Amino acid sequence: MDIRKVKKLIELLEESDLSEIEVKEGGDSVRISRQLGVQTLATPVVALPIEPDNDVPKPTKGQILNAPMVGTFYRAPSPGSPSFVEVGDRVKVGDILCIIESMKMMNQIKSEHGGTLEAVLVTNEQVVEFDQPLFTIV
Repeated sequence: MDIRKVKKLIELLEESDLSEIEVKEGGDSVRISRQLGVQTLATPVVALPIEPDNDVPKPTKGQILNAPMVGTFYRAPSPGSPSFVEVGDRVKVGDILCIIESMKMMNQIKSEHGGTLEAVLVTNEQVVEFDQPLFTIV
């Protein structure tokens, strides 16, 4: 990535209310972040493989609900609150199953299928990828 582009990104960050910018261009990526009282730094981003969680059940049958975005998966509306759904619960189309936090936005993920929740395939507060299986509904 051209250093002039990086400098321009730093200027944009300084002129805005943003605290972080990440840009991917071809095989290059740069994340620029700032904290109060700390000089803005440009650092290369290294993608690490996601390790599968062996404690999470694997889908066996039924409809699979996949993550519509990248973000952090939350089973409940807030810490200490009960989960939106538990294994064995009956769900209808449109029921809220979880929240995915992406870019500081809380996105409610609703069921696309009716039936019984067979499995939750990820753990609370886990970072999920686009199209990663989250739930199975039979």
